[in-house]
Amino acid sequence: MPFKTMGFTDPLVQGILATGYTAPTEIQSQAIPAILDGKDIVGCAQTGTGKTAAFVLPILNRLELIPPKERAKRKIRVLVVTPTRELALQVEQSIRGYGRFTSNKTIAVYGGTQIGTQIKILRRGVDIVVATPGRLLDHIQRKTMNLSTVQFLVLDEADRMFDMGFIKDVRNIIRELPEKRQTLLFSATMSREIKKLTESIQKSPKMIQIGPIHTPIDTIKQHIFPVPKAQKMDLLFHLLKGEDMSCVLIFSRTKHGADRICRRLKRREIRAVAIHSGRTQGQRLQALDGFKRAKYQVMVATDIAARGINIEGISHVINFDVPGYAEDYIHRIGRTGRAAATGDAITFVSQDEVMNLHKIEKFIERKFEPKTADGFEYEHQIRLNTHTNSRSERGKNGKNMQSGPGQNRRAGAKNTRNKQYGKKKRKSNGARNY
Repeated sequence: MPFKTMGFTDPLVQGILATGYTAPTEIQSQAIPAILDGKDIVGCAQTGTGKTAAFVLPILNRLELIPPKERAKRKIRVLVVTPTRELALQVEQSIRGYGRFTSNKTIAVYGGTQIGTQIKILRRGVDIVVATPGRLLDHIQRKTMNLSTVQFLVLDEADRMFDMGFIKDVRNIIRELPEKRQTLLFSATMSREIKKLTESIQKSPKMIQIGPIHTPIDTIKQHIFPVPKAQKMDLLFHLLKGEDMSCVLIFSRTKHGADRICRRLKRREIRAVAIHSGRTQGQRLQALDGFKRAKYQVMVATDIAARGINIEGISHVINFDVPGYAEDYIHRIGRTGRAAATGDAITFVSQDEVMNLHKIEKFIERKFEPKTADGFEYEHQIRLNTHTNSRSERGKNGKNMQSGPGQNRRAGAKNTRNKQYGKKKRKSNGARNY
């Protein structure tokens, strides 16, 4: 079904076509008609499936149908709440892009910038506010934002707002809104906490679920590379040199690790930039813009900073560190394979990260086959099978013969036996934690 047949106004259709899109994705096909009908919805779909346009387009169309005299009275009719400023900016850009031929005024409200400038724009009047919870509450406390006129509330990336501890802030924000409104909630995963939230803030919402909740989209090829921690950087250099990796997003668990990886890439004359919460907003925007324009081949990011990255053409996502939470794995690899394009997700797994890998396998209900990089010499093999037979692994003195921290504890884990990768005995290493 092309966008032209969905009943949009002419200015909105022109804006959609100007962006280069002609046909909706699956979640857009299901969500747009329901939103146009005024229904509350819960949209659950993986990253890269088009959730932003699924709520932006019908809301813009609803605003266009407001009588011109009423629309001329600038007041906040739409509130979109996002977990990060990067995502707030991405949503704002989508609204401006699709609505370029409409008369709506939009502002992105987030921390890290002068609040005075935001106040001036708000006083002049806006129709749409895209905001992060913290800065939004600042405006509410200062009484510089009137939310009593909001007709549409969107909670975007609701699962991440839970992860980041914003749920109390979100509930405080909702108390400032009129009860008569349309509430749209979008999430990549659906936890019991989110279901409880929907019951308290929505009225008979329509549930729209695209694909299995815990399963990454099919266009992403997933690869697992067991590698000693001390050799992760060497393997990264090896892959970047030998593979066709033109646009690579690397995930690090910490901002210090992201900076360290970026520095070492630059020493090898690889065009790289880092993005994380320790950088200023200007630095982060500059990094994103440079990555989009192919100024950098590689961007190294942390989970929070990368949540708002919506860049088409990312060929590879590399998990330098296995994420501690299985849900974060879904969000990370969803940065590639966007908009039905193909992409590759590579995860480096050291011995102390094997248990986290098993959690991911259980979460997405998939068993990974380990891979090795051709032409790369490994110091030793990583045992993906951490559930060893106690009789064969124990000596006469009853002590576990495996070395390394946590092995005694893991040897007795009551999980399904996995295929052992490699034959060499594991030896401990003093690798630095990236």
